[in-house]
Amino acid sequence: MQTILLVDDEQRMLDLVELFLIPQGYTCIKETRGKHAIEIVKKEKINLVLLDVMMPEMNGWEVCKSIRAFSNVPIIMLTARTDKVEVVKGLNTGADDYITKPFDERELMARVNALLRRASDETKKTSITYNDYILDTEMYSLQYLDKTVQLTWKEFSIIKAFISRPTKTYTREELLAIAWEYETETDIRTVDSHIRNLRDKLKKAGFPTEDFLKTAWGIGYKWS
Repeated sequence: MQTILLVDDEQRMLDLVELFLIPQGYTCIKETRGKHAIEIVKKEKINLVLLDVMMPEMNGWEVCKSIRAFSNVPIIMLTARTDKVEVVKGLNTGADDYITKPFDERELMARVNALLRRASDETKKTSITYNDYILDTEMYSLQYLDKTVQLTWKEFSIIKAFISRPTKTYTREELLAIAWEYETETDIRTVDSHIRNLRDKLKKAGFPTEDFLKTAWGIGYKWS
């Protein structure tokens, strides 16, 4: 049975989300404070985190960033804001996806199931290799020669698509379908945010970003 950590300072919201998840076979751990949530991820086997953005003491962005320092557990941000700047901010801290409040049960379950399904599928292979690049499907990391960088779930899904078909040019719509998997109103520009984050992360790790992950103007992106 998979365990989902619910983090929100509103008990009513925690109880509501739990009502959606329990009938689907998930175990839920509920927490109202960000600092406590971080400790739970460190100590417990958590399969996914549903994390509210607006919380006192330590907001969701800060919690997400702290978790990303030691774990690649899938994280979905819950936000009442529809401002794209706020959404991008969440993605920049390492979140895999976001849901805008208010949301219904079907939307929540579609996003949760898709992210957990992908996580389960990726554990069936140990690595994918292309030239000097090795994508580790157990550690969810990308290695180039002696350099290694950890990836979020969405980053991992995108890199996996590129490395599996390195000569293919992917449209933004294709990458959105690959990384999100389900029908959604997610803005197509979210793909650009993830690609930009990937480039920055890989460049800081010493990867030769000028040699791969290139923009195909008017179409999308390609590996090389």
